[in-house]
Amino acid sequence: MSLDAEGGLEDRLTPVLRPVRAGNGFEEALEQILQVVRLGLVPGGERLPAERELAERLGISRVTLREVLKVLQDQGLVESRRGRYGGTFVLPRGDAGAGGEDELRRRISAVDLEDVLRFREVLEVGATGLCAQHGLSAEQADRLRDALVRTQDAPLADYRRRDTLLHLTLAELCGSPTLTSQYAAVRAQVNDLLDCIPLLVRNLEHSQRQHAALVDAVLDGDADGAREMMREHCSGTAALLRGFLA
Repeated sequence: MSLDAEGGLEDRLTPVLRPVRAGNGFEEALEQILQVVRLGLVPGGERLPAERELAERLGISRVTLREVLKVLQDQGLVESRRGRYGGTFVLPRGDAGAGGEDELRRRISAVDLEDVLRFREVLEVGATGLCAQHGLSAEQADRLRDALVRTQDAPLADYRRRDTLLHLTLAELCGSPTLTSQYAAVRAQVNDLLDCIPLLVRNLEHSQRQHAALVDAVLDGDADGAREMMREHCSGTAALLRGFLA
């Protein structure tokens, strides 16, 4: 499925890319573009926005942006291509789950699993409740429905990326840019952990039923129901991660 079919690239990057603060421009720009890559907002093999657009959205010079992209290239996350159809392309991610025990230990040791899971639940439950409580415009409701549909017809290999986009959409629609930013950061950590465990078809089917009930509750304005369903959904993911990684 093309980027256009999934929604405009610019719209999909909005929850993550924002002007950086003075003083830490390089570090904050690197953090944001890393989130774009780690969240799968630009799939492997696809091109990042042009340098000029990225620099404008981040509020940094193109010189600083090139330093950021050089770091990503050195880490094997992107590559630069020249020519008419050139640009900076995200490299496909390898199978992190096949990296062996060393990779697994590295990822687990880098985070406090319980802290990440609790923070993720607080943010997601809160965002979902706000969406249901304050209501969505017709356009916002369509965005949410479309994000749900894209998870339902996702090939197995692309499921987690589209699942991430659905959850990011909910976070963005709650109306709090700060919450959205914090959720993008914690979701990137969650995705790193999820990459260490196998995709279980039964779990995905269960998740899809929860997604549908969750979206229905939000669109019906049922804040309590939406919060409870999201809490249950987060608990399921947490149980899997604890089971495999704790």
